[in-house]
Amino acid sequence: MSTTNGRGREETQEERADRQWTELLQELRVAQTGVQILFGFLLAVVFQPRFAELSEVDRDIYVTTVVLGSATVAALIGPVTYHRLLTGRRLKPQTVIWASRMTMVGLVLLFFTMCSTLLLIMRVALHNTFALWLVGGIALWFLACWFVFPVWALARNRSGPREDPPREDPPSEE
Repeated sequence: MSTTNGRGREETQEERADRQWTELLQELRVAQTGVQILFGFLLAVVFQPRFAELSEVDRDIYVTTVVLGSATVAALIGPVTYHRLLTGRRLKPQTVIWASRMTMVGLVLLFFTMCSTLLLIMRVALHNTFALWLVGGIALWFLACWFVFPVWALARNRSGPREDPPREDPPSEE
């Protein structure tokens, strides 16, 4: 059964799930590329000669950053594995819901990974407390770009039609 969802788009629940999955994959491609480059950089840092000169605090920040980066990679690659394991089982709408949730977790983890990475770099580069202020300012900018602006746009458009997310109904038997 096709529905228009108030937007003039006629699509079945399965077609909507397919479209949403394609859109999510495009978003993940952008995020995954950046995360993989960042994570590769983080893994290489420990093998640099200057790493031995880091203070204990900076080493702790580094370890925290690598752990956050690992968790970010897992969350942003997780949707691909989720989809691969469920392909052909007629669970696309549920896959889109869970993959979207994992992606949001991955983006939050990416925010913390970026802040932690910036803190480490700024502490090494500046050797003073200005690094904290600089990272705090950049963290606010990340929050604004990634979360505040989209939430603000949603709040301004509350009266407009909203696309219904796929329901978590059991698959129909055909």
